[in-house]
Amino acid sequence: QLQLAESGGGLVQPGGSLTLSCVPADLTVGAYAIGWFRQAPVKEREGVACISSIGNTYYAGVVKGRFTISRDNAKNTVYLQMNSLKLENTAVYYCAPALGSCMLENDNLVSDVAYWGQGTQVTVSS
Repeated sequence: QLQLAESGGGLVQPGGSLTLSCVPADLTVGAYAIGWFRQAPVKEREGVACISSIGNTYYAGVVKGRFTISRDNAKNTVYLQMNSLKLENTAVYYCAPALGSCMLENDNLVSDVAYWGQGTQVTVSS
């Protein structure tokens, strides 16, 4: 069994929307900071959004205003709502529990993580 299961990716046109879901296997989302990360071709993995154990949300500057991270404690699920998607948002998206807390340095999320799921592919294309 995977420690985390990401789903919801797919093919979408520029300007469209997708919602990603993350279901940890043996972790209570309300007790940990959970982050969304992505890795695009020729780029390093980067932080996208993070929600703290008390529900505070943090976003990389490049997605702020377009993406929303949330959680449903009853379903033990973390979501990433992505609106106004751009071509450059194409990437494999991962969720992961943060080690310690969400960390925002300038406009970049730099949290270290304990482990990763398999990821879900998001492709934005005309």
